[in-house]
Amino acid sequence: MTDPHLWLEDLTADRSLDWVRERNAEATAALTGRPGFDALNREIRDVLDARDRIPYVRRRGDHVYNLWQDEDHPRGLWRRTTLAEYRKAEPAWDVLIDVDALGAAESEKWVWQGADLLKPDYRRALVSLSRGGADAVVVREFDLDARTFVADGFTLPEAKSNIGWIDIDRVYVGTDFGTGSLTASGYPRIVKEWRRGTPLSEAVTVFEGKPEDIAVSASHDPTEGFERDFVIRSTDFYSSEKFLRTPDDLVKIEVPDDTEIDVHREWLTIQLRTDWMTFPAGALLVTRFDDFMAGSRDLEMLFEPTPNTSLTYHSWTRHHLLLTTLSDVKTRIEVLTPSESGWKREPLSGLAEAGSIDVMDTNPDDNDEFLLNSTGYTQPSTLLYGRVGENPEVLKQAPAFFDTDGISVRQHFATSADGTKIPYFVVGKAGAPTGPVLLSGYGGFEISMRPAYSGVIGRGWLARGGTYVVANIRGGGEYGPQWHQSVIRENRPKVYEDFVAVAKDLRERGIAEPHRLGINGGSNGGLLMGVMLTRYPEHFGAIVCAVPLLDMKRYHLLLAGASWMAEYGDPDEPADWDFISTYSPYQNVRANQPYPPVLFLSSTRDDRVHPGHARKMVALLREHGYDVSYYENIEGGHGAAADNEQLAFRWALTFQFLNDRLTPDAHS
Repeated sequence: MTDPHLWLEDLTADRSLDWVRERNAEATAALTGRPGFDALNREIRDVLDARDRIPYVRRRGDHVYNLWQDEDHPRGLWRRTTLAEYRKAEPAWDVLIDVDALGAAESEKWVWQGADLLKPDYRRALVSLSRGGADAVVVREFDLDARTFVADGFTLPEAKSNIGWIDIDRVYVGTDFGTGSLTASGYPRIVKEWRRGTPLSEAVTVFEGKPEDIAVSASHDPTEGFERDFVIRSTDFYSSEKFLRTPDDLVKIEVPDDTEIDVHREWLTIQLRTDWMTFPAGALLVTRFDDFMAGSRDLEMLFEPTPNTSLTYHSWTRHHLLLTTLSDVKTRIEVLTPSESGWKREPLSGLAEAGSIDVMDTNPDDNDEFLLNSTGYTQPSTLLYGRVGENPEVLKQAPAFFDTDGISVRQHFATSADGTKIPYFVVGKAGAPTGPVLLSGYGGFEISMRPAYSGVIGRGWLARGGTYVVANIRGGGEYGPQWHQSVIRENRPKVYEDFVAVAKDLRERGIAEPHRLGINGGSNGGLLMGVMLTRYPEHFGAIVCAVPLLDMKRYHLLLAGASWMAEYGDPDEPADWDFISTYSPYQNVRANQPYPPVLFLSSTRDDRVHPGHARKMVALLREHGYDVSYYENIEGGHGAAADNEQLAFRWALTFQFLNDRLTPDAHS
C-alpha cells in the first residue's frame, strides 16, 4: 500500500523541516513551560559539565589521552598528560585540539569522533570529525608535536570510512571511492592500501566485497616480531570472513564465520557464538596463531559458559589475559597466564564489590598495566590503575550527584510467557514506591544492560521521588550468545513478551501499577517502545521512544538498516514479512486503542537510524488523535545530542514528560 507519510523521509526538504519545526515548537511549549523545568534542565547540565567528574583516559606511550567537554568547551578539548601528572588532583593538561575553536575557525559544527595514533612513537594521528554528530566523518592527519594538521597528509572527505595506519607512509582505507564502492548498508565495499604523497585514486585495491555485504576492512598489527596484516569481510552483522594478508595472497583463517577472533603476539583467541567441534557456544578458545594457520587444531578452552555465567569480553596485557564475565548480571574478572603446564587462572586481586567492573584500557605492547572502572546504580564510579599481580590503586573518584540514603538496589526475576526467567534491577526507596516508576530496556544485538551509576538518572528521576528499573530481557548478551540468538528473526516477539513480563511482575510485587509506570528506550530499544505502544498499551502510563526503528517494512532501505537483517529478517522476503508484520509498530497502529501518551525523540543528523521512522509514526498517530509529542534535534547523530547542552535538554524533556503523565491526577 502507498505510504501517505513517505515524504517525511526526505530529511532536509523544506516541507519536512517545516513539519519538524511545528512539532518541536509544540513539544517545547508544552514541556519547557512547566514549573521546575528550568531547574531540572540546569541540574542535569551541572552533572554533565561537572568539573570534578572523572576525565577518562587511554594510555598511549608516555601519555594518557582524554576528550573533555564542559560548559566552556561544549564540543571538547582533545588533550593529554603523563600518568604521574594524571594522578594529581588537578593535572596539568596539554591541549592538542580545541574542537570548539576549530569549528569556529572553519564555520563547521564539528563533533569529535576519535583519533587513531601511529605506533610506536604516537607522533601522528588520524583524527575523525563529524558534522553535527553523524556517523559519517571527515578524516585528517594530525602532527602531535607541531599541534597542527598535516597540510599534505592523509585526508578523507565526509563518508562512513574506515582507515588505519600501516606505517608512517601507508594506511589501509575503505571509503566512498565513487559509484559502486559502498555496500547496500552504506559502508565500504572496497579496502585499499594508500601510500603517502599519492592521490587516493591511485591507492591499490587489497580486497573487494559484494554489494550485499555489510562492510570490508583491513588492519595492520605492528607488534615487533609479530607483524601481521588482516582483512575482514563482514557478510552480516554477526558473521565475517577473516583473512591473513601475506605478500602473495590472502589466506583464510579457518574459523566459523560467526566467531570473534583476537591475535596477540603468538596467541589466537576464538570466542564462539555457536557450537564448534567439541566446544560449546559461548566458549573462549586459545591456540598459537602460526600453528593454527599451519593446520593444527590443538585448542584449549579458557572459558566454558554455564546457565548463569557468560563471557562478556577479554583483554590482553603484555603477558596475561583478563576475562570479564557475568553471573546473573554480576561482574567478575579473572587473570589467565600461559605456562608450560597450561593456562593458570586466578581472580584479579584487590577489587571491592561493585555492580559492574570494566577493563577500560590495557597496554599490551609494553606491560601488564590496566585501568578499571568500578560502578553501580548507587555507587559513583572509581577509576583504578594497576598491574597484574599487584593490588590496584584508586586514580580518580567520581563525585556523588544525588543522595542515596534510603535508596536500595534489588534484583528480581520475572517469568516470561515461555517460562524463561528474566532478571531485572529495581533502584529506589524500599517498599511500595510513592512516586512514578521508569522501566528501561534494550533487548538486541548482544548488548548487555549492566549496573552503572548515572548522575542524570539520579538527579532527574531518583532524587525527585521516582523509581528506576532496568530489564535484562533476551536479545542482549547477559547470558551468552544463546540469550541473543534465541530471539532473533521469527523469535523476536519473545523479546517483547520478556519486557511485558517484567511490567507484570512490577505490578504483582506492588512496585508499579500501569498508570504509574513509564518506559524509555532508544534505537533497537525504541523499536521495543513502539511495540509496547501498539501491542501492549494497557501495561503502561507513558512512553518515551528515542531514535527508533518503527517502519520495519522499509527499515532495510533506510541508511544502515540493511546491516541489521540478521537480527530482524528481510521484509522483502514474504516468509520474513509474515513474522515482522506481526509486530512492526508503524504497520500496527490502530484507531480507538488505549495508547498511553508518547514522546518521540530523534535527530536530523542521525545517519544510522533514519529519523523518518519517528516522523512518520508521529504523523500517523496524530491522524488518529492520540496524545503524541515529538522533538527532533537538528544535530546529534544517533545519540540525538552533539554536546552536553543538547543532551541535558533531551533528558529534561524526557523526565518532564514522564512526570507530567505519571502523576496521580494524570489519569483521574
